[in-house]
Amino acid sequence: MIRSMTAFARQDTQGEWGTLTCEIRTVNHRYLEPSFRLPDVLRELENSFRDQLRKQLGRGKVDIGMRLQLFETSAQSLLVNEELAEALNNAANQVNRILDNPAHINALDILRWPGVLESKERDLEPVKAVAAELFERTVRELVIVREREGERLRPLFDDRLTAMTHHVSMVREWMPELLKRQEDQLRERFEAARVELDVDRLSQEMVMVAQKADVAEELDRLDAHVSEVSATLTRDDAIGRRLDFLMQELNREANTLSSKSIDARVTRVAVDLKVLIEQMREQVQNLE
Repeated sequence: MIRSMTAFARQDTQGEWGTLTCEIRTVNHRYLEPSFRLPDVLRELENSFRDQLRKQLGRGKVDIGMRLQLFETSAQSLLVNEELAEALNNAANQVNRILDNPAHINALDILRWPGVLESKERDLEPVKAVAAELFERTVRELVIVREREGERLRPLFDDRLTAMTHHVSMVREWMPELLKRQEDQLRERFEAARVELDVDRLSQEMVMVAQKADVAEELDRLDAHVSEVSATLTRDDAIGRRLDFLMQELNREANTLSSKSIDARVTRVAVDLKVLIEQMREQVQNLE
């Protein structure tokens, strides 16, 4: 399964207490690196959220944000401290009896006094339970998005792997002809130098040329690595690191093929292979 590390998911929910929104954004990173922005009331859930992420994601830089918007406090949730209000009223009346021009005290004056009007503390435990479910739902959506984005890259890999197999096959077909041409050129050099043709010497030279130009092992390893990449793309676990290693191995064989080239066509094939490998490597950097 191909999973991209670049994805975004958003879920929200609503209750009697208000609305809660969860957003998760991921980008490529060598390791799993989560970063949380949670309301204070939900801060204690961070460790459990981290554990859930480790079970679902292999790597990537993950930004998690939750926003809690509580509904305005209703009038029924406001409590009046009647004892304090009565004490204030008595005190005001007592002072008024002393004053020549007493001022009338109204209910709003008393309500403005600190401690007379109290807000009933909210029970936010239900929010925590909803937040845990919301986070799990958002992570599930994120995994689906990462898989969908990753699967869009499959044709890119398939096309390039097919092209690489074709290039390797062409070089393998050319090699007998190229080695024969090397032998003919060697004979021509002997004759041009008017050196007596020594069959043993010619055989030794041809062995040296063949060893230097032999790319059979490189071609075999290229085929093997291409097959391994194809197999890795079908695995269900995180494949990014393994593919990154295989890209390095493919590039090493393509470089060796280029250095051993005894023909311009083989050199061009080696260059084409490196271009295809680089195109895949760029995409591999973004896979989980």
